[in-house]
Amino acid sequence: MAAFLTIDGGTTNTRISLLKGEKVVDAVKLSGGAGAARKDQNAQKNAIRNRISELLTRNSLKESDVERILASGMITSEFGLYTLPHAIAPIGLAGLHDAMKEVILPEVSGIPFVFMRGVKCMGDFAITDMMRGEETELMGLMDEAYGACVYVLPGSHSKVIKTDAEGRIESFSTLLSGEMFYALSQHTILGDAVDMSVEGFDAEYLLTGYRYALENGINKAVFKTRVQKNMFGATPLQCSSYFRGVILCDEIREILRYDVPTVVLGGKKQMREATAAILRAVSDKRVICLSDEEVESSVVKGQLKIYYAK
Repeated sequence: MAAFLTIDGGTTNTRISLLKGEKVVDAVKLSGGAGAARKDQNAQKNAIRNRISELLTRNSLKESDVERILASGMITSEFGLYTLPHAIAPIGLAGLHDAMKEVILPEVSGIPFVFMRGVKCMGDFAITDMMRGEETELMGLMDEAYGACVYVLPGSHSKVIKTDAEGRIESFSTLLSGEMFYALSQHTILGDAVDMSVEGFDAEYLLTGYRYALENGINKAVFKTRVQKNMFGATPLQCSSYFRGVILCDEIREILRYDVPTVVLGGKKQMREATAAILRAVSDKRVICLSDEEVESSVVKGQLKIYYAK
């Protein structure tokens, strides 16, 4: 049974997993990610080398026991271990496989690395965009039975990705929904109106926030969160729900821009479920909300699919 190490390099965190066959048997997480590597790339290399050694030692393995280190995400950016230019959309599984790059980085490990490229859309200003990591997550989530559809990966940098009937990435957009939610709720006057620890949502307030932002713009709508709390006595759940609906307004508008019947939602649970609720209320699209388990395994599954693709 083949053993692999996989690296999912994010902007804020990096996850290294040990696989036997297709099963993750152990994993470690590094804080900092590409953001920290901007200041000290040698520290990033040392941290990854040490965590790889830790995983191997803990599981009684030698470097020669591991077939490859599969790596995707910001680890291929200018702040990562090995810089690779983006592949260009439209592109599917076979194209991502052909775009892989195998190298050995002896200062990190004697195991060969297989780096997987990010993807970019090229054209005029409106359609040009880029991603690193989400294309791998997408391949792990993709189901050909859905046909041409839109995949939504909510997170710090949410991606709205249009795929064709053959499962190729046609176009996509990036929205800073998660970062907006965090920044506005933690670093503005809205801090006492939005409780980040609240789980779930109130559907009525969620839709109120979405619709108010749609009609009046996000700038005006976000302040109304404070009005909800101070003037109307809204509860923490109601305020958080209203605020989430506001932040998701542009994301929903982007999803609805595509004339496809199906929307598939992955990404972080709070945003995933709130996005699904709004879409079901304002559109007749088929909305598929993936499970936590499907989302959790998507990157590793995608890395293996790309590696083994013919």
